[in-house]
Amino acid sequence: MGMLGHTFVAFADNVMVGQLGTAELAAVSLGNSFVFIAMSLGIGFSTAITPLVAEADGAGNPASGKSALKHGLVLCALLGLSLFVLILCCKPLMYYMKQPPEVVELAMPYLDLVAFSLVPLIIFQAFKQFSEGLSQTKYPMYATIIANVVNIVLNYLLIFGSFGFPKLGIVGAAIGTLVARILMVGYIWFLLSSKHKFHDYVTAFNFRKIEKKVMRTIIGLGFPSALQMFFEVAIFTVAIWLSGVLGKNAQAANQIALNLSSMTFMFGMGLGVAAMVRVGNQKGLQNFPDLRRIAQSIFLLTFLIEIVFATLFLIGRNWFPTLYLDVNDAINLADNTEVIFLSAQLLFVAAFFQISDGIQVVVLGALRGLQDVKIPTLITFIAYWIIGFPICYYLGLHTELKSIGIWIGLLTGLSASAIMLYLRFNYLTKSLIADSQ
Repeated sequence: MGMLGHTFVAFADNVMVGQLGTAELAAVSLGNSFVFIAMSLGIGFSTAITPLVAEADGAGNPASGKSALKHGLVLCALLGLSLFVLILCCKPLMYYMKQPPEVVELAMPYLDLVAFSLVPLIIFQAFKQFSEGLSQTKYPMYATIIANVVNIVLNYLLIFGSFGFPKLGIVGAAIGTLVARILMVGYIWFLLSSKHKFHDYVTAFNFRKIEKKVMRTIIGLGFPSALQMFFEVAIFTVAIWLSGVLGKNAQAANQIALNLSSMTFMFGMGLGVAAMVRVGNQKGLQNFPDLRRIAQSIFLLTFLIEIVFATLFLIGRNWFPTLYLDVNDAINLADNTEVIFLSAQLLFVAAFFQISDGIQVVVLGALRGLQDVKIPTLITFIAYWIIGFPICYYLGLHTELKSIGIWIGLLTGLSASAIMLYLRFNYLTKSLIADSQ
């Protein structure tokens, strides 16, 4: 639920902005495509904190856990500011990406505010990954629920100009996102500091004493982890841009299918966090047979859950897209009808990659728990950019499959990633068990 909270903010923005028209929905899609790439780097980097805290917890060393949080907060704050500046520098690229002009003009002001919201979001991630490293996942969940409630309320007031508030359109959605993410940081710190068990961890930081060894350890784990998430999110972002070349309706349909898939993906990502924490605990205890057993149990659970999601996508593929658009809007009836038709086709493909997507992210979590990040980074690059991207590009822009072809490429990349990552985990754990006997 904590992982789903990040995506639900985008879901609320999409549903509420979609009532304004397909151009506005496409603009949010285009703006978020830049933000999602940066967010993937921030979230991926912050995951380095979890296995370090989990291992320290398993080994009964709270001082190491606090050190991991302190240094992680410093690095996450610096990374958040750097990513905000980077997005501002990259904004002019939208004019050279063959996107519809009206979509670009709408996306520009939206992007400024949502890009700045990355700073509090990535700081929040440091607290979140720390809390999860101690097997306490409910506090980040509470913070994301509060943030989503605030976001929805502000969206209603500022997008549509309700109760005397100014009607700001998609800029109102951006303000809602920014305010919600700032509150999220304050709330999780308040929750953790008010609990006796966590108070000493999250207070009395001495930021003047920074240890190079701990910084190098977090960067050594965080940078490859960030690249792993970046490679995956980037190919989905390219899918948004390729869809934009096909037109605003194709881009809007892609955004609907992507947003729905992202929400189900977060369940797999949450189980990936569980795998990371439990594997990290067993690594700290040097209990490798139980480590392998626990991880494989989580893989099986993920497989079963993703089958349920795949079934829901197949059954509801014609209905889900109607949640995002005003089907009674006579002015935009033709555009909305086309978007719903295209979305249903994409959700048919998305139903099948639910399984691959869930398996690859949970195995990746287990590998992070083992603090094995370099080879998995290479695997994700090969799967998405050597295998998946060429298929996306060729089928999407050079065949009649168009949008469906783009998503077939995504399915191929995810499946390749799931298979190769599992083979890596299988090899490592068998080796560790053999060496310990």
